[in-house]
Amino acid sequence: MPISWEAEADLIVVGGGVAGLTAARAASLRGLRVLTLSKGGPTDTSTQYAQGGIAVVAPKRDSVASHVKDTMEAGAGLCDLAAVESIVSGGQDAIASLTDLGAVFDLGRDGKVSRTREGGHSTRRIIHAGGDATGAEVQRALNAAGLPVLFGAAAARIVTDPMSGVQGVIVLSDKGYGVVHAPSVLLATGGLGQLYACSTNPPGATADGVALALDAGATVADIEFVQFHPTVLFASGGVGRRPLISEAVRGEGAKLVDTEGNSVTAGVHPRGDLAPRDVVSKAIAARLRGLDTDHVFLDARSIDGFAQRFPTITASCLAAGIDPTTQLIPVAPAAHYQCGGVVTDVNGHTGVPGLYAAGEVARTGLHGANRLASNSLLEGLVVGERAGIAAAERKGITAQVRDSVLWATARLPRAQVQQLMTDNAGVVRDNAGLTNAYSQLVAAPKWGSGDVTALEDSALTVTANALVLAASARLESRGCHTRSDYPETSDVQRHSISIRMDEGGELRISQQTLEKVR
Repeated sequence: MPISWEAEADLIVVGGGVAGLTAARAASLRGLRVLTLSKGGPTDTSTQYAQGGIAVVAPKRDSVASHVKDTMEAGAGLCDLAAVESIVSGGQDAIASLTDLGAVFDLGRDGKVSRTREGGHSTRRIIHAGGDATGAEVQRALNAAGLPVLFGAAAARIVTDPMSGVQGVIVLSDKGYGVVHAPSVLLATGGLGQLYACSTNPPGATADGVALALDAGATVADIEFVQFHPTVLFASGGVGRRPLISEAVRGEGAKLVDTEGNSVTAGVHPRGDLAPRDVVSKAIAARLRGLDTDHVFLDARSIDGFAQRFPTITASCLAAGIDPTTQLIPVAPAAHYQCGGVVTDVNGHTGVPGLYAAGEVARTGLHGANRLASNSLLEGLVVGERAGIAAAERKGITAQVRDSVLWATARLPRAQVQQLMTDNAGVVRDNAGLTNAYSQLVAAPKWGSGDVTALEDSALTVTANALVLAASARLESRGCHTRSDYPETSDVQRHSISIRMDEGGELRISQQTLEKVR
């Protein structure tokens, strides 16, 4: 691989969203030379699009124990209790740090931070900014910190040494392929939403971190648990990133109804429309099949001051020709959040020396089989900070990339992968569909290096393969993984399925208990 430029750093952060920039700031404050790589621009992140808010325990009327309980229930038996307690307990300090950076959260009439309730939460503990623009405010505050970011730069491969671990990253930028020598790399690349034809994720959410980690020798777990957000603005034939209709809309009183005006969730769950996301998405999917339609409706007409409380959603609806104050909002589930990912502890360590992960790309044990609403920004802030601190452990270690080879990797075009996964590994799966997807994924031709599109297609292909392998091995329905041919939850399968890449580049699965995965 011809290398046209080189650089050095103590820590390379791959990804410019909440987890990446929080980690970069923490490491910089401890004297590390940090270089953050971002494929796109300053706001081309999933963080930018987060609407609902940040789940954080409210003083006096809430408790860590209550938040932990709600998280564990949503996670359907696969959360790591110690990880949940650790991350939830760090919420208030994380918000304090973000506020110190200048982030401004919405206030109630009493002058205190306003809180709303979302699905799966037993109380109002979700803080928000700009009504429904929390992610944009978080991104703005972190961008304003002025940390050095190399925009338009995609990580192509993490280079490691069998003895000493991470040596650096091969990077593709507008200057061509380059090498950044560094003893530590933090993956904060976000999720895998672009595996599917419709997603709430931006175009750059192509599972880069999962593919990079597997290639570097790290373990991935719980990757079959993809959360489909139940209420995404529906448009006939709409593909790509679709506008999210935040769960907070239901938290403020909106109701889900089908095309005949009947409640979608009545009798499904005690919390009705505010049940955990996997429950609501499956209820909608069942109603769609039963009525042979492609969407249901969200009735938000009873919410006073809707446009002021939800300005972003209002704008999206109006752009689609819908006035949410007088009309029903058409909605349907779409790919939203990657609950599993690169296996780490609560400080971001993976099993590869010098390789860290934080945010959506990581599997800390917080989310289990289904993420509780608004725990994502919380995790990005808390674990991002800790991972940046952890990277300081390797400060002063000499690292040098001597191998600039990019291996040929399996690659299908994005559109083909999206169609395969949408048809065969969506909200509801079965053996026939998963087998069909797997047969086409393993037959994908291998290609050498290319442009950013080629890198993204490769990442999508290998991650789709990992997801289908895990989904095929999980012979039950749990959390946001639903098998129509195995509709019950099995106590025997109350474990994580981990995946690694062997020396020949093939993916292998193993079934392990939660304790052994860590």
